[in-house]
Amino acid sequence: MRTALVPLAVIAGITVVFSGIIGAASSTAPTRSEAAAADSAAVAKIVGDYHNALSRGDSARALQLLAPDAVILESGGIETRAEYRSHHLGADMAYARAVTSERGPVRVTIAGNTAWTASTSTAKGTFNGRSINSVGAESMVLTKASAGWTIRAIHWSSRTRRPAS
Repeated sequence: MRTALVPLAVIAGITVVFSGIIGAASSTAPTRSEAAAADSAAVAKIVGDYHNALSRGDSARALQLLAPDAVILESGGIETRAEYRSHHLGADMAYARAVTSERGPVRVTIAGNTAWTASTSTAKGTFNGRSINSVGAESMVLTKASAGWTIRAIHWSSRTRRPAS
């Protein structure tokens, strides 16, 4: 077995990169790499769906993708799903609608029924009268159950983009 980093697909404008274990092939069932690629694509789709829900202002869909015990880490704090719903979700949707963001490739790693993603983005625009020109990083942790993949944790960080030297 070996670990591989493989460009997988473009889903909802997000380039998906798979990082996982490649196993031996079998002619009667999907190979481990095929199953992992399918899971990787499913995880990336959930991440894309979440961002699309924010951009559309669809709080019901965004919350549907978060596990009941999900945590959101941002600006040095931790919020439960309920706290996020009442504190920052509305502002995150308004920001996503007001500011143009360009998301980089999403790196997906699968280990059993747990997946984690890592990606970066750039954002430009105006939000609440403030000029935005920033770069950001995002990681998510998802778990798989019979109903599919669910977001368990999101971590966002960002900083003002430095001028080109």
